[in-house]
Amino acid sequence: MTIAYWCVLVLIFFPPVLGGLAKSGGFDNSKPRLSVAAVCGWRKRADWAQSNMLENFAPFAAAVIIGHQLGLAQGTLDQLALAFVALRTLHAAFYIADLATLRSLAYVGGLACIVAIFVMAA
Repeated sequence: MTIAYWCVLVLIFFPPVLGGLAKSGGFDNSKPRLSVAAVCGWRKRADWAQSNMLENFAPFAAAVIIGHQLGLAQGTLDQLALAFVALRTLHAAFYIADLATLRSLAYVGGLACIVAIFVMAA
């Protein structure tokens, strides 16, 4: 399995980890959505980071698969995938820490990685 595919696997675990952070400190599993809706501060931001990761996982996974299928150089694909994972890690950390400008820069950087995979594979 390539590094890029391993990156896809790693990112599968980001939403549950972020969700766990959002639910830490008094979570009612019989009403999970109500419990998360009631959190505030950094836990709410962790929930928002989880939602954003869920929204961005599919385009990244598609880019990696398409990059492989169209023969993008493996080293390039791996580097872009690793950069995406690093940027998504920073995005989550910046989101939780309420560093909006840095969070947005990390988001745009991650999006640029996805676009670069598509464009370079074309």
